[in-house]
Amino acid sequence: MQYRIGIDLGGTSIKAGVVDEKYKIISSYQKPTLEGFEIVVPDMAETARIAAENAGLILEDFHSVGVGSPGFINPSTGLLVFSNNTNWRNMPLKQELEKHIPVPVFIDNDANCAVVGEMLAGAAKGYRHVLMLTLGTGVGTGLIIDGRLFSGGDSMGAELGHVPIIANGEPCTCGLFGCLEAYASVTALIRQTNEAMAKNPETKMHAHAAKHGGVSGRTSFDCAREGDPVAMRVVDQYCTYLAIGLGGFITVFRPEIVLLGGGLSGAGDTLLVPVRKKVKEYTFASDLIELPPIERAALGNAAGTIGAAFLGDI
Repeated sequence: MQYRIGIDLGGTSIKAGVVDEKYKIISSYQKPTLEGFEIVVPDMAETARIAAENAGLILEDFHSVGVGSPGFINPSTGLLVFSNNTNWRNMPLKQELEKHIPVPVFIDNDANCAVVGEMLAGAAKGYRHVLMLTLGTGVGTGLIIDGRLFSGGDSMGAELGHVPIIANGEPCTCGLFGCLEAYASVTALIRQTNEAMAKNPETKMHAHAAKHGGVSGRTSFDCAREGDPVAMRVVDQYCTYLAIGLGGFITVFRPEIVLLGGGLSGAGDTLLVPVRKKVKEYTFASDLIELPPIERAALGNAAGTIGAAFLGDI
């Protein structure tokens, strides 16, 4: 049995999992993400080491270690080119990790790892052309073409969250304006919810926010399910933005399946049903060519760990 380790580098925690040949996580370990590249790198190695020990193994027993990280990652050079959350630029993530880890290390963007995990063991299993969007603080995207991860000629393509969908629209963290991420991320949804609440003091979203410690990505969706008209309008507009992006991507790539992951995918049919309906309006030849199914990703946080573990095999 060959084992691999996947490390998921998040803004709040570093998670490592030991993954077997059947794509099962058999042990794991996590610790908080502290500040500073020089601190995070050895902490990542430590999570891998302890996850291995929890499985009764040592790092030398492993085929490889893979890392999924937010930001612009160049797997070919091993550089973390840029991360919005930490403002790291051109950090030699692979090279520094290999000083602490005695087996080959592979790195890639966290959304890329998630779509690989879903293709191997989740909702995209059996498909060779897959588009996945992760709806969280930002909008991450992963793209599988003909069974292989696609990331472009410089290994940093498929950043579909930073495709503008509104001319001269909302500012995005990437420096552009009108990007899909500026309209379809959880961060954007919270902004849209706050704007609607400010204009509509009668909406149930005020009480919901007070009860749950503030406005979150759930506020508008929860209240929309309860029939609140203001929340329903927020959700409807949000789903339109998401459908505009998806329609364009489907037109370009024609995937066999589209997956939605990230925290907001937990909204389930309140999100999926209107997006499926709306995307027809924004996809070329939708009346002639059958649209791919749009489904919720199946593996949750495990997708990134599993995908990262198998980066060396795709």
